[in-house]
Amino acid sequence: MSTQWTPTPRELADLELVSVQAWPPDEPFRVALPEGVTGEVELLDPEGVPLALYDPARGVVTTLEISEFGAFRGLHVPPAEVRRDHPGAFVVPVSAPLTREDITAVVEHATTSGSAPVLLVLTGVGAPQGISAPALVRATLAAARDVPGATVVAASVAARETAEETATFASEVAGAYGDEVLTVIGEGALPAEVAAVVRKDRPPLDERGLVVFFTGLSGSGKSTLARALHDLLLERGDRTVTTLDGDVVRHHLSKGLGFSREDRETNIARIGWVAAEISRHHGVAICSPIAPFASTRALVRQMVTDAGGSFALIHVATPLQECERRDRKGLYARARAGEIPEFTGISSPYDEPDDALVRVDTTGRSISDALDDVLRSLRGAGMLS
Repeated sequence: MSTQWTPTPRELADLELVSVQAWPPDEPFRVALPEGVTGEVELLDPEGVPLALYDPARGVVTTLEISEFGAFRGLHVPPAEVRRDHPGAFVVPVSAPLTREDITAVVEHATTSGSAPVLLVLTGVGAPQGISAPALVRATLAAARDVPGATVVAASVAARETAEETATFASEVAGAYGDEVLTVIGEGALPAEVAAVVRKDRPPLDERGLVVFFTGLSGSGKSTLARALHDLLLERGDRTVTTLDGDVVRHHLSKGLGFSREDRETNIARIGWVAAEISRHHGVAICSPIAPFASTRALVRQMVTDAGGSFALIHVATPLQECERRDRKGLYARARAGEIPEFTGISSPYDEPDDALVRVDTTGRSISDALDDVLRSLRGAGMLS
């Protein structure tokens, strides 16, 4: 039986290009597999549906199924069909909303060449610039109304390591859809209809989804500040707000997890995933786990960024001595007695953040005074009105 493996989002986007025969012929296709995996591998989508068989030694892919789901799936047309239905068309890779200047350049090229344009929207992870992939398709459909004879097609082109590599790769993929590729520069003002799509997808910073992520030692005041911020936002009434407290989450979302490093990272990743989804829908998520490891905090930040939300890391930097003095639950005493293994600050490390929006020491301060530090920072960053 073949080993089964779910590729990363970028690799899944690449796999779709291979499956529809849009993958550049000179570009090797690779999937990063766990160490020690050899032989044929069955590649699955995140829901466990087999998509392809992959021979890592030869880089050969045998397609089993092409996904039928996803926004604007009907626009993900194989290159062969585009060439058949639009012979002689030139292809315009679209990774950002088309400006008035872009539209003018496409129309002028169509007029002088006598060819119709195919607007190829790049929807793979990381490729759309400053906008979500579905919104980029909507914006391109809006722009196409001003381009006579234009056809809109989508392709799962994902970002490469650099902007230059992404542009080159996109141009190579576009070459599968037509013999001529026209690149637009993305400068100038947006047409009104396109601007409206962008505005709805990426509203002003203080209206976007927001994750306020408090991190610090046990007893530092994270949960207290999180609850105070939650109450304040509820009183304002202009945002939907959810709290994800570390202890509460462990009773529900992460019930059954222990306190090993692996389990703690899993717990934070789960909190991050839920928070990112809240931010995707323009809500506010307030999280207050200890989150001792920088790598996991960085993962959560990336999740939120990928969802289109803003991420504010708040380091509640109350010193260990003060946290132990407060120790209402007696956890530090038990940790020092060896009763609680891998306790952050005693027998397990805490990675001090170097990327926090603000650092707050709650020693000897009232809740409102400490909260003012947080509010000033959020307002200063434009995340709260």
